[in-house]
Amino acid sequence: MIKAEIITIGDEILYGQITDTNTQWISSELDKIGIKTVRKSSVGDTEEAILEIFSESSKRANLVIVTGGLGPTKDDITKKTFCKYFNSELIDHLEAKNDVTAYFQKRNYVLSETNKSQYQLPSNATYIQNTMGTAPGMWFDFEGVIYISMPGVPYEMKGLMTLSIIPRLQEHFKTPVIFHKVIRTIGIGESMLSEMIDAWEDALPINIKLAYLPSMGSVKLRLTGFGEDLNTIEKQVEEQFEKVFPIIKEFVYGYGNEEIEEAVGKLLIKNNQTVSVAESCTGGYVGHLFTKVSGSSTYFLGGILSYDNSVKINQLGVNPETLNTHGAVSEQTVIEMSENVRKLMGTTYGLATSGIAGPNGGTSKKPVGTIWIAIATEKETITKKLTLGGFREQNIHLTAINILNLLRKICL
Repeated sequence: MIKAEIITIGDEILYGQITDTNTQWISSELDKIGIKTVRKSSVGDTEEAILEIFSESSKRANLVIVTGGLGPTKDDITKKTFCKYFNSELIDHLEAKNDVTAYFQKRNYVLSETNKSQYQLPSNATYIQNTMGTAPGMWFDFEGVIYISMPGVPYEMKGLMTLSIIPRLQEHFKTPVIFHKVIRTIGIGESMLSEMIDAWEDALPINIKLAYLPSMGSVKLRLTGFGEDLNTIEKQVEEQFEKVFPIIKEFVYGYGNEEIEEAVGKLLIKNNQTVSVAESCTGGYVGHLFTKVSGSSTYFLGGILSYDNSVKINQLGVNPETLNTHGAVSEQTVIEMSENVRKLMGTTYGLATSGIAGPNGGTSKKPVGTIWIAIATEKETITKKLTLGGFREQNIHLTAINILNLLRKICL
């Protein structure tokens, strides 16, 4: 197995001033070519910390990927530290010099003395051109370990990885052929799903692995096949999918990167149906999920954000007596909300949410996380009570996921 370690360098990452998105993306790309990431680390801009992590990572991994610290200013010390680690020295690299000079000339920029340091590389580095910036990539082969250094700017790093690094890695390590199939489920927890497919999982061929990837409200199943021939592996993975699908089909809503809102949208288009929303506790989040999808105007007509009772009464037409008797968080209220928004918008379905998202507002009878959802159709109105009780953002997200899943089931 080829093991990789990813290191990000920069005080700004440790201080939380920027979010490290590089390691997630890099490890995902490595996984696609059969390289396993065994550790991710972040260190500050100090020589001692960088040298220490280099030494440690070389004992754990065949491949060490480093991002950050390649700028022209004094606080960027990655190249100098590489020199100390490899017992080499910085030299003017002719190819890097030509590329950096051309980069500045093309943009009519002055190549300052500070920027000239960009084409100075450790003497043992293999130069990798950065077509999107001035900080070059570097490849080192040292004592059986490959070290790769790239800029921390995400779009520059991704360009280097995609155009140069990934092909070099596949050639150097002779990486195995790998195929993924992701099955997306909803409405069932990870542990229950695991119990349901336990026998099937135990019988998987040795070259096919299963991973559970849970997130808020859903669980992804990732089947990964390894081998030497892509067509053979893909066929084996599909055979295993055909065996497990009948067991879990009621919970499967999509594949790959497909989100629940995309899956629901496809069903609405297929059925030539439309939807509108009346939202209270979700504050427009259900509408946001619908409109995240390109082309959603085909089926999503709009909605009413009825956060206050006056809006429920005046815009949605909810009976004041319903609110006085049962309260805003009740089955009776969401029934009227969903039925009235469907009629107002002239849609196939009317969706409604009302609840106590928290952290305040709960009572002994209706604690935080008490949510009612409803979907009105021409013939009937379907309701469901949710008892969540988590954080505010979590309750809002799970409410939206639940009502979308309920709509999915109705559309099937």
